[in-house]
Amino acid sequence: MKKNELERMLQQVPPHSSPKADLEQYSTPADIAADMLFISYANGDIFEKDVLDLGCGTGILSIGAYILGGNVTGVEIDPAAYAEAVVNAENASAEINLINSDIKDIEITADTIIMNPPFGSQKKNADRPFLEIACKSANRIYSLHNSLTINFLEKMVDSLGGEIFLQKEYILSIPHMFQFHNKVKKNTNVILIGIDMSRV
Repeated sequence: MKKNELERMLQQVPPHSSPKADLEQYSTPADIAADMLFISYANGDIFEKDVLDLGCGTGILSIGAYILGGNVTGVEIDPAAYAEAVVNAENASAEINLINSDIKDIEITADTIIMNPPFGSQKKNADRPFLEIACKSANRIYSLHNSLTINFLEKMVDSLGGEIFLQKEYILSIPHMFQFHNKVKKNTNVILIGIDMSRV
């Protein structure tokens, strides 16, 4: 499969119908999701690997990882997003293990984690528990963050015994979704980081 084919398939996954601001439920665009997944696939971290998607939302990364041959588990705290992920997975014929839970309340290990955690714009350091749990749960992690936090990310990953082996920036266009938004859309610089925990 080519990346543009995966992107077209992921465009069929609808965004959250009732996103919550406090959970920063901004959907991962299909083009960014496809690129994240293809990078991890090219590195040998998806096909026939146990893949975990923390904060899976409506399931776009989970579905994409399944399409690329992963054995996928998605975890989502929001019951509404979880329910939509179940429907989206069924519609995509994706056999994914979906769990409705706070990521802090489960213990799952995987070969690879791919995730788009909250950036911390509504709740400071909201991405911290995602990184802490990810670094305990897998040797390879691909995670999307606000580019402005890269210095913090580098220090945190180092403190957890990991190494950032990949950085790639994107522009994330966030539409007017919540009452506090004062623009039709806002472009935010985001960065994909790849973390290797094998030295721990």
